[in-house]
Amino acid sequence: MNKVLARWNTLDPITAAREILPCCGSQVWAEAIAAARPIADEAALIQASATIWHTLPESAWQQAFDSHPRIGQQNAQLQATEQSLRWSSQEQSTAQTASDSTKQALAEANRRYEEKFHRIFIVCANGRSSAEILSILESHMNNDPATELREAAEQQRQITDLRLHRWLESQ
Repeated sequence: MNKVLARWNTLDPITAAREILPCCGSQVWAEAIAAARPIADEAALIQASATIWHTLPESAWQQAFDSHPRIGQQNAQLQATEQSLRWSSQEQSTAQTASDSTKQALAEANRRYEEKFHRIFIVCANGRSSAEILSILESHMNNDPATELREAAEQQRQITDLRLHRWLESQ
């Protein structure tokens, strides 16, 4: 068993939820995954995470969304852990090298997205260029609110999977 997971399985529920929270940003998710322990291995953790994520109410999804900075920015809209912000910076590192015109186009597209959907644009940005992210964002503008909520939730699930893997490798 992974050392991080083995130690985490022994923590009290509050500490366990606090420790895993940066992987998702939703307190309800963190408490539910901590309550699902013991978890045997990474595959079981990823499966439990996905199962829990898909059962959460929209408000828990929104809390996770709000824990991310906008694409191209460094600060989250609401409370985010330092670890979560560091991971966001790593995930957006390729996008940070964009030209000024691409950064400006991305900022404008983000503004239009937020006006339409009343939340920040969520995308698993890891390894994606700013131009690629801008293209994805623009295509999402054609979605209706219900479709876009499902798309954002799926992107958050992918981000959470990536962060869970990083978390398990972190110590």
